[in-house]
Amino acid sequence: MMTSICIITGSTLGGAEYVADHINDVLTEQGFEVELHNQATLSDIEGKSHLIVVTSTHGAGELPENIQPLFDDLANSTSDFNSMKFGVIGLGSTDYDTFCNAVNIVEDALKAKGANQVCESLRIDVVNNFDHDTTAEEWLPFFVESL
Repeated sequence: MMTSICIITGSTLGGAEYVADHINDVLTEQGFEVELHNQATLSDIEGKSHLIVVTSTHGAGELPENIQPLFDDLANSTSDFNSMKFGVIGLGSTDYDTFCNAVNIVEDALKAKGANQVCESLRIDVVNNFDHDTTAEEWLPFFVESL
């Protein structure tokens, strides 16, 4: 049975979408079945066994606008995500004291619904790291090993 991985993005300027596209390509080459959502809804992630969230941090440490509605719906949902394994890739700037806070929001929201975080989240500092794709690709085995 082929493992299916769902990737969702939270992106304001497109950086997270580029990283997600790259991860999508890498996983597909590795033989995984991947679905990618840039405007994910709750129904897109319900029933999924494996989820990767790629998100930037917006404003004062918030989720980007395109992913906020999903997490609002998640918080109000009675869905059970006990069978879901997830990992998070965050992009942020260490110039802000809310560096990659969206990662914390995502982790807390999914864990609150019973989802299992399978590896350390990746926090990419866009100020000092200019190769986001490679950094994300180097993180991937930590996620994939847990599947």
